[in-house]
Amino acid sequence: MRFLFANVLALVLLAGCRAEAPQALGTLEYDRVTVTAPATETIVRVDVREGQRVAAGARLMQLETVRGDAQLQAAQAQAVQAREALGELREGPREEAIARARAQLAAARAQAREARAYANRVIPLGQRRLVSAAEVDRARAAADSAEAQARTAAAQLAELERGTRAEQVAQGEAAFAAARAQLRAQAVSRAQLDVRAPRAGTVDSLPYEAGDRPAPGAPLAVLLVGEAPHARIYVPQPLRTRVRVGTPVWVHVDGRRHAGRVRMIRSEPVFTPYYALTGDDVARLSYLAEVALDGSARGLPGGLPVHVELRDEGRGG
Repeated sequence: MRFLFANVLALVLLAGCRAEAPQALGTLEYDRVTVTAPATETIVRVDVREGQRVAAGARLMQLETVRGDAQLQAAQAQAVQAREALGELREGPREEAIARARAQLAAARAQAREARAYANRVIPLGQRRLVSAAEVDRARAAADSAEAQARTAAAQLAELERGTRAEQVAQGEAAFAAARAQLRAQAVSRAQLDVRAPRAGTVDSLPYEAGDRPAPGAPLAVLLVGEAPHARIYVPQPLRTRVRVGTPVWVHVDGRRHAGRVRMIRSEPVFTPYYALTGDDVARLSYLAEVALDGSARGLPGGLPVHVELRDEGRGG
């Protein structure tokens, strides 16, 4: 009799503990990575299928590359042009250019001497009224113009002999750096036309097919990433004060339980979804939370229903 009473009491206490165990409902989910279209280009080829496991860097699909190749080649040509222009500035004037400037200066000085000599001969004739005043003015103007041209030629020669200014070299370096940056940007844009997986994961959906022409930013592929899923749960309002980031929990999935910890919980409440409404919970608000699971949940499919209980680490469950 005592043994029977002890068993009944133990069952009652156990049932009471289970009835009081706080829990929240939700589903298993994987982190999602959306790969978007980098440009408006036609999909040439799709290399994966939905549900396929892919490694990081694996090709998902190929977009048309004609325009991208042309833009990359143009950027390469501009970079070469800027590089050669910078080299020319650093080398300074050629010896041939300096020699040509010296010859031009000699010719300008000879013309200036001839024009001045003619003016010196005409001026006395004008004073004696043997030539008109207009002719004297033309001779003086021609002499002044020739001397000015000689000074200009001398200044040009001096500029060549002094070489390229440091400011011009700095401008050339800046132009070359800009051209190289533009080339890198075009190379990245071209590489993005070869659509690859940014992380290892499972292809969840492929909204477009070969021949489609999605707009920039349109989702080309959605990947489920991560070694194990996490539980997305709705914490009832009465439990909110007991749940915070790092809280240990048990996650029950298909008759098995897995250890986990709360990794995120929203501060703003939401209405409890229909599948989490039980009894008096119908009118309650809840708080969306996410639970990171241990390695025992690796390989579980997403979308499975779960219920989560708080666990006492001191008692081991």
